[in-house]
Amino acid sequence: MKSPHITRRELLARGARGAVASLAFGDGLLGLAPPGSPHAKTDPGGFKLGVCDWTIGKRTDPAALAMAKQLGLDGVQVDLGPPADVLRLHDPGLQRQYREAAKASGVEIASLAIASLNDVPYKSDPRAERWVADSIDICKALGTRVVLLAFFAKGDLRNDAKGTDAVIQRLKQIAPKAEKSQVILGIESQLSARQHMEILDRVGSPAVQVYYDVGNSHHERYDIYREIRFLGKHICEFHAKDYDDLYGKGSINFPEVRRAMDDISYRGWIEIEGVKLPLGLKESIRYDAQYLRKIFPSQA
Repeated sequence: MKSPHITRRELLARGARGAVASLAFGDGLLGLAPPGSPHAKTDPGGFKLGVCDWTIGKRTDPAALAMAKQLGLDGVQVDLGPPADVLRLHDPGLQRQYREAAKASGVEIASLAIASLNDVPYKSDPRAERWVADSIDICKALGTRVVLLAFFAKGDLRNDAKGTDAVIQRLKQIAPKAEKSQVILGIESQLSARQHMEILDRVGSPAVQVYYDVGNSHHERYDIYREIRFLGKHICEFHAKDYDDLYGKGSINFPEVRRAMDDISYRGWIEIEGVKLPLGLKESIRYDAQYLRKIFPSQA
């Protein structure tokens, strides 16, 4: 697929909108930005490395935090659970287990994710609407501020104008609750940067941003380094992924990803979502983490 052509005028317009969003989550509409705000730092370090719990075989399992510690990581992206009337992480008892596991391990709950939206589409299923609303409360209970909304498989928005319209309408309805709670709903899909921005523009809320996966977007043949710069402060968090090999050996130029992040002043979470594990699960994740640490250090 051809990469979007982005003009200087469009870049300037996106930058202006990014400034408005920054104010909304900074000292403007929503009060002071909480610690760990992804665009709060511009020093050489300031990154945090996490891993998706499904990548390490611990989906919606508090044991993922102890395993992340063994792998030398800072945090875990936690999935809310498999499709059900009420997702597993809605359970206060399970939330308590996560808080206890985080305290015991020293590993953070980096963000949440609703992978079940791939099977139960947000664009058409009332259950998905309820899950997204519930995820905002769960973020508050677990002390995190980003939840990934997945739009793949049955939830795919490509070539689906009707479905996209429905998603926009639902995001408009839930955005005020997210804004009040200072929670960001991050869209992850196979759309281009331009298409993502069209959705964000129509929703018109700083609480709705893009969860950018470098591997997925590269797989769709988008110019990921240009897209990162185009989306700028509308990116809430990143997935690190390479469909071809271990990081640094495949097709993703992570040093160039870092330069693009520097250009948009991004500092925050990078979540490993490994798909190539030639050394075995733990050793492959450990290898990828050690490689990323050299490019995305936690301290200057």
